[in-house]
Amino acid sequence: MIEVEELAVTFWVGRTRIAAVRRADFKVAAGDAFGIVGESGSGKTTVLRAIAGLIPASGGEIRLAGTRVEAHRSRQHRRLVQMVFQDPYGSLHPRHIVDSILAEPAEIHGLDAIDRRVERALAEVGLGPEHRFRYPHQLSGGQRQRVAIARALILEPPILLLDEPTSALDVSVQAEILNLLNRLREEHGLTIVLVSHDLAVVANLCRRLAVMRQGEMLETLDTEQLRQDGPTHPYTRQLVRASEGYDRAALDEILGAPQ
Repeated sequence: MIEVEELAVTFWVGRTRIAAVRRADFKVAAGDAFGIVGESGSGKTTVLRAIAGLIPASGGEIRLAGTRVEAHRSRQHRRLVQMVFQDPYGSLHPRHIVDSILAEPAEIHGLDAIDRRVERALAEVGLGPEHRFRYPHQLSGGQRQRVAIARALILEPPILLLDEPTSALDVSVQAEILNLLNRLREEHGLTIVLVSHDLAVVANLCRRLAVMRQGEMLETLDTEQLRQDGPTHPYTRQLVRASEGYDRAALDEILGAPQ
């Protein structure tokens, strides 16, 4: 469903060239979930935005459902993939009620039965009709993220991109959102790419994952390998050690501090 080959993304800041992503390669089968993990600034969110068509690729290819996509995508191609952003408050229009937020993409794409679609989308993410006419500030963080997921699903896309969907939420709410995403993937046959710095979050939702650092994909492995201490790249092993709790030796190793 998703094929990324030799993907490169470059930004210019004044006369300074920044290679945000260099030679990213991975494939995701239909109905599967793939994770990308790495520290802040590693380029993982940039990969996601390039797949979504929010930023142009500087090199390489992106194919969705077997078709190569270009920088200027058709409306049909844009319906293939939808994205859920990290901040559920910042990604929702503060002056629009939930009903308008969900109806807008359906109206843009000329879908019928919009009222019924909005009701169904809210029910699928566990929100009742009483939430339909509220503003984002009248919802909790978890409820706002459920609205963002409903907005992404209202176009019935086969591909869902998740950019740190639980990092702005309390731990108890994180589990609810991950369980929701797992259920929706199974019910709708969604193909998911999840970006996170949290290995536990990725292992909960994804069967395979790639580790990124400084714009490069260092290693791709199954989550089962991750659990059984199977990473081969030193940086991946450092991430695993760091995720297990504070470890001064691991921190010094990651930061390159003198021993």
